Amino acid sequence: MRKRRPWQDRELALLRSDYPCSPTAKIAKRLERTVTSVYQRAILLGLRKSEEYLASPDACRLRRGDNVGAAHRFLPGHVPANKGLRRQGWAPGRMAETQFKPGHRPHTWKPIGSTRYSKEGYLQRKVSDTGYPPRDWVGEHVLMWEKAHGPVPPGFAVCFKDGDKTHRALDNFELISRGELMRRNTIHNYPPDLVDVIRLNSALKRRLRKLDEEHTDGPPQPPL
Repeated sequence: MRKRRPWQDRELALLRSDYPCSPTAKIAKRLERTVTSVYQRAILLGLRKSEEYLASPDACRLRRGDNVGAAHRFLPGHVPANKGLRRQGWAPGRMAETQFKPGHRPHTWKPIGSTRYSKEGYLQRKVSDTGYPPRDWVGEHVLMWEKAHGPVPPGFAVCFKDGDKTHRALDNFELISRGELMRRNTIHNYPPDLVDVIRLNSALKRRLRKLDEEHTDGPPQPPL
């Protein structure tokens, strides 16, 4: 890493005298500094290029209205020099061997009808294969409710009356609004002693899940 070199008084004096009327690249070469460093120091000192310099050929891109790159741009209708030279599927070296083939699926893919447990402990079933998990995976309790009562209305959720996510029975389900669900899940509404118990219980569940994942080769078990 290059060590930063402090600006000397003689350098600052040269910058003040030459910056308004000289190309910045030449000043940087004389000072043995980068162009960016010179620009930054000039800004700190409040220096600007003079009107005479801006009207000179050296100003180049600094002059308003100049179109200095026009001669080097591709014009409309330009045909690339390599058009048609590369074949479909072409890849240098062994790149083609490691590319995903059409129809490739990741190792985590599961067919429709598969089940899993979410991070929150809900048993979910895969109902579609769009690639968007929130749409593809639906809670088993939600599917049971919809089969018996129809689609869940917008703004509502299916919950467990006894709070036991493993107790999947129609008489243990209830339909409540999202607002009510938020109020139920807000532990700040509970007494302080109960809040401490809830937090300790959550920490214990996280620890048990971690131990279960470390010592079990099969799918994760539902949380306690």
